[in-house]
Amino acid sequence: MNQQMWAAKATQRNLATLIEDGVHVIMPDAGSQACGDVGLGRMPEPEDLAHQVTEYFHKAQRAIAEKFGLLAGKQVMITAGPTREAIDPVRYISNHSTGKMGFALAAACYAAGANVTLIAGPVSLDTPNGVKRKNVSSAVQMLNESMQMLENGCDIFIATAAVADYRVAEVAEHKIKKAGDELNVALVKNPDIVATIAQQEKRPFMVGFAAETRNIEEYAAGKLVAKKLDMIACNDVSRADIGFASDENAMTVFFAEHYQLDKRDLEKASKQEIAQQLIEAIHDALHRDPSSDDDF
Repeated sequence: MNQQMWAAKATQRNLATLIEDGVHVIMPDAGSQACGDVGLGRMPEPEDLAHQVTEYFHKAQRAIAEKFGLLAGKQVMITAGPTREAIDPVRYISNHSTGKMGFALAAACYAAGANVTLIAGPVSLDTPNGVKRKNVSSAVQMLNESMQMLENGCDIFIATAAVADYRVAEVAEHKIKKAGDELNVALVKNPDIVATIAQQEKRPFMVGFAAETRNIEEYAAGKLVAKKLDMIACNDVSRADIGFASDENAMTVFFAEHYQLDKRDLEKASKQEIAQQLIEAIHDALHRDPSSDDDF
């Protein structure tokens, strides 16, 4: 509207009544107007209107989630993506993880009312809305960041990252030049991040992931016990339809014996849907844990 119409006492009186009644008001922009006047009254750009409306509903949804969500008030830490283990300044050892499952879980945990910190390896994904992100490269860096964040308090630790099992013993200072038909590189074992966190005195609820190509359930059940986890989710990454780069997944979930929960088969669905089902599984386990003081 024209700046004089906007400034009119009746308009401002009505506006004040709306605000007092709790109506959310998107204020006009200032600038040149069709009549030649300059001042408040211009319609904000459509993109800005869309952003403000989205933010309004996001805040409303977040307020509800923080009070009633399945993970309301929980401090959640998630590792996601691959790690890169340098060979020289040019080359590195890594894997095919894209981080999609971990990022989907971060978004779902936040939507469930949790405060989420995402420790991400090298991936090309946008940070989910409301999630705090820490970028790392190597397994050692991911462990160090996890341990540091653990000091700030953590209720649930979800290890979706595909961490390299080994790193180069001695990283070359300069690019290794091609010489001969063979190149031998000595590797040393990387620290086991999820097992290390699980051994801490004030350990959080531990969720591990097992990306396997054979004996999927057998290996996952073994990791659950060996690493002293509360829950583990496994999938067959040899399947192209649910592998690392896929937007869909299918998983089997196992719980530590004392939870007395049967394994769950999560049928093929989008990674966002799988993430929601995993959150429900975590909630159910916490609800069954006799050592938990949480009131669900």
